[in-house]
Amino acid sequence: MKLLVLKGDGIGPEIMGASLAVLEAVGRRFELTFDCIERDVGLDALKTHGTTLPDDILPLARTVDGVLLGPMSNLQYPPRDKGGVNFSAAFRIGLDLYANIRPAKTRPDLPHRGTEMDLVIMRENTEGMYPDRNMFSGPGEFMPVEGVAISMRKVTAFAIERIARRSFELARKRRSKVTAVHKANAFQVTDGLFLKVVRDVAAEYPDVGLDDVLIDAMAALLVRDATRYDVICTTNFYGDTLSDLASELSGSLGLAGSLNAGDDYAVAQAQHGSAPDIVGQDKANPTSMILSSAMLLDWFGQRHGEAIYLDAAKAIEAAIDRSLSHPDTRTSDLGGSLGTKAFADAVVSQIQA
Repeated sequence: MKLLVLKGDGIGPEIMGASLAVLEAVGRRFELTFDCIERDVGLDALKTHGTTLPDDILPLARTVDGVLLGPMSNLQYPPRDKGGVNFSAAFRIGLDLYANIRPAKTRPDLPHRGTEMDLVIMRENTEGMYPDRNMFSGPGEFMPVEGVAISMRKVTAFAIERIARRSFELARKRRSKVTAVHKANAFQVTDGLFLKVVRDVAAEYPDVGLDDVLIDAMAALLVRDATRYDVICTTNFYGDTLSDLASELSGSLGLAGSLNAGDDYAVAQAQHGSAPDIVGQDKANPTSMILSSAMLLDWFGQRHGEAIYLDAAKAIEAAIDRSLSHPDTRTSDLGGSLGTKAFADAVVSQIQA
């Protein structure tokens, strides 16, 4: 399996190193080969190429089997015309990675803040309230006069139909329930379109239940009782917000795997940011990036009909669960004492066992 490895900013090199160590271990166990091409994006690329996303990166990504993408310190980037490109958004648009798949689940013996949960948030990834991906030309937000700022939101039936269909297909493999999250009582046109299209798609899946919840109510309900939810289908901004909430309630944002997937390409990227306050201190929890890498193996295995990659992904997740079940093999953010590298070593040991 050929992988493009882009370590990104902040703690990116540390969590990516841990993930590659785990992939190497699972490769030995299942006799898989990972051919990794490493390139720079982010602040390192800005220094050497004058841009955070060199021109050849996206074309290169189209030639490999998957991408491992590190976090961004985009608040430190210069304006776009001076090389500051949001590379996460560029990948999502450039490779048409329309589904951001974000599981959140509680784990045995690991403390968590909410109720038990095992859900997946299916976030539409290419439009919505994000002004850097809403316009054919030019930005999606502007100031017509001083003191007045306007931001455009784009919602299309085409994009909604795709994320809805992937949500129902996933629910069929799980507990056969989809919850559509929206704010159609306020955004009557945009969220009204979202809700209509989701309901239209639902008619093609009579074996899967559908309900819908307002976004503000959903935030409260996830805290009150997340056990009732299976697959949550929603728009870009809502999904971004709810997935952070669900992951933190399940134990920590550092536990949240995330895959950006389309019909032809997939990019594994940790759900969290670049954590500049702990860079170089061996304190970062690499679980999110490791689990995201496992999700990439699962996607590849399903797409190519190669069950061994599905088994490898399950082995990584099981090794994570066993490591997290013991306080002495947890990272410091979870009450343990292990650093980034030592935690990766613990996961590797579980895989080898």
